[in-house]
Amino acid sequence: MALVVPSILSADFTRLGEQVAEAQSGGADRLQIDVMDGRFVPNITVGPLVVEAVRRATTLPLEAHLMIVEPERYVADFAKAGADIIIVHQEASPHLHRTVEEIKRLGRRAGVAINPATPLASLQEILNDIDLVLCMTVDPGFGGQQFISGVLPKISRLRAMIEQHGAHCDLEVDGGIHAETAPLVVKAGANVLVAGSAVYGDKDGVAAGISRLRQAIGTPSE
Repeated sequence: MALVVPSILSADFTRLGEQVAEAQSGGADRLQIDVMDGRFVPNITVGPLVVEAVRRATTLPLEAHLMIVEPERYVADFAKAGADIIIVHQEASPHLHRTVEEIKRLGRRAGVAINPATPLASLQEILNDIDLVLCMTVDPGFGGQQFISGVLPKISRLRAMIEQHGAHCDLEVDGGIHAETAPLVVKAGANVLVAGSAVYGDKDGVAAGISRLRQAIGTPSE
């Protein structure tokens, strides 16, 4: 069963607590918080204080997706703020094993993300050490981007790689996920779907956005 993970990047920050509560009551499995530094990606978003605020507003598990340079310097801050899963980018982590081990030492689940053009070979030595691998389906930096369909075969290859290595990590996708693309990534092998605009931009509300995604992938709403 695929999980649905709304990204608060697309939420209305003037009423963030309400939007978080709407996602929880609407059946979200967990929430993602997109952390951008204006260096690794061309945008600046939020930091540990927002994770801390979201933590107070929900009992859902929280993912902190660190789209930042030198993520190893900040994983402890995000763990302390209440992130349950901390995701770092392979491209920004020259000592990836060390960073992953630090996340685990802090008692959090560790994830590694790769950009659309990053070869899967870069993950071979880390798959058995992580809890989640995130395959980006847009180039990170902004919400509301168009899904890169050329990544679909990569998702299928990544699923095969996970199975070949006997790894037990989730395969998450993020970027351009909505009712039309969600079935495609699930068919390719993803089991966790991050969606921002499709949830928080739904004309009928957050719960309706989550429900549409679940219907698209054949997962019943809670």
